[in-house]
Amino acid sequence: MPPAPSDLSGTAALDSYLESWAPAPVGDEDPLHAGPVAALSAVLDLPGSAAEAGDPIPPMWHWLYFLNWPAHGELGVDGHPVHGRFLPPLPDRQRMWAGGRCQITEPLRLGEPAERVSSLRSVASKHGRTGALLFVTERREFRQGGRTCLVEEQDIVYRSGRGPAQRHGELGDSDLPRTDSPWQLPLRPDPTLLFRFSALTANAHRIHYDAPYCWDDEGYPGLVVHGPLLVLLMLELPRRHAPGKHVRSLSYRIRRPVFAGECLSACGTPAGGDARLSIATGREAEHATAEVTFG
Repeated sequence: MPPAPSDLSGTAALDSYLESWAPAPVGDEDPLHAGPVAALSAVLDLPGSAAEAGDPIPPMWHWLYFLNWPAHGELGVDGHPVHGRFLPPLPDRQRMWAGGRCQITEPLRLGEPAERVSSLRSVASKHGRTGALLFVTERREFRQGGRTCLVEEQDIVYRSGRGPAQRHGELGDSDLPRTDSPWQLPLRPDPTLLFRFSALTANAHRIHYDAPYCWDDEGYPGLVVHGPLLVLLMLELPRRHAPGKHVRSLSYRIRRPVFAGECLSACGTPAGGDARLSIATGREAEHATAEVTFG
């Protein structure tokens, strides 16, 4: 019998909840309509849609598709679904998006039906500075016209049990970070931008739109900027500054949260066939980092 939530102090306790957890792969389809790409283009203040029917979708913009909309009553207190195929069966589960990787053989094309096959890649329990953590890697294969176009892995970290909210410090100043990176994209995300991005990605996590919840339950000084949004901002750099190059692989990591109202800068340095990207604020030089290779 699994231990009570109050006994979840070590990795063995987390493992006990996973003894019979072995979710099978699942497939789904999406027509890849043009609307979501046009909508995100507007959110990012682009002069027009980043892609039209038949065009390649920008790297990782497939996050706008294959969305899951559970019934409202199936959401937990934090806004995340209580149950899901690749959600580990932990009590009082807390979720953090850590990073991921993607190999792009050929980009998905807008307006052409696509398939996605999702599976559990790996599960590992580790002990971090906040206690026992569970690392879950989900693998996703995207196919179009019978061909595998890209393979993505996402690393999600889970913690079981909710203690008192831990304070994360105060917001930094509103000045742009100082950087000498040749590629730069400044932005000051506000609550409206975060709300619109949440809607586009079916993300109901309250840390992105519920300020009192952020302060009282999570200990954050403000609304949290989405990890996927930080990755997409970094990928805007090669898309804008090296439009003739195609991203073939991507590896990224989310290190520290960025909050609404902070001035950030997506920074990039090209080096031959690859580039190193990051998100900086006046508080931190690397809230998120990414490496891309071109082909």
